[in-house]
Amino acid sequence: MTNSLQNRADILQDRFALKATSYLSAGTADLPYDISERLRAARVQAVAKRKVARTQTAGVVAMSGGSAVMGWGSDDGLNWWSRIGSVVPLLALVVGLLTINSIQNDNRAQEVAEVDAALLTDELPPAAFADPGFVQFLKATR
Repeated sequence: MTNSLQNRADILQDRFALKATSYLSAGTADLPYDISERLRAARVQAVAKRKVARTQTAGVVAMSGGSAVMGWGSDDGLNWWSRIGSVVPLLALVVGLLTINSIQNDNRAQEVAEVDAALLTDELPPAAFADPGFVQFLKATR
């Protein structure tokens, strides 16, 4: 999101610069030659300084296997706190999934224990446990 806002700001700055230069260029027709040359030299210097500032803010790019990769060392506004803040949701997700897994395992164990306790405390003949319909009865009563 930060990169898209930065790109949008750069585009708006470029549009403003084009409009300003077109107005200034239109007004230079009435100026003497020495003043128009000084203005042209000042514009060239301003553009040169802007290009230098843009190359200094570029991130660290490493070549890996023929493709450019943006590194963690790039200075795109991420300090240590924002990097930690971007990892925290991932850690929360992992902890949440582990908690859900643990709760599900406990629930399954509790259900099996309830069925076992019901079977052991109930007065059924031993032949009932071997009956194939008894398994269907257990599944239907859950």
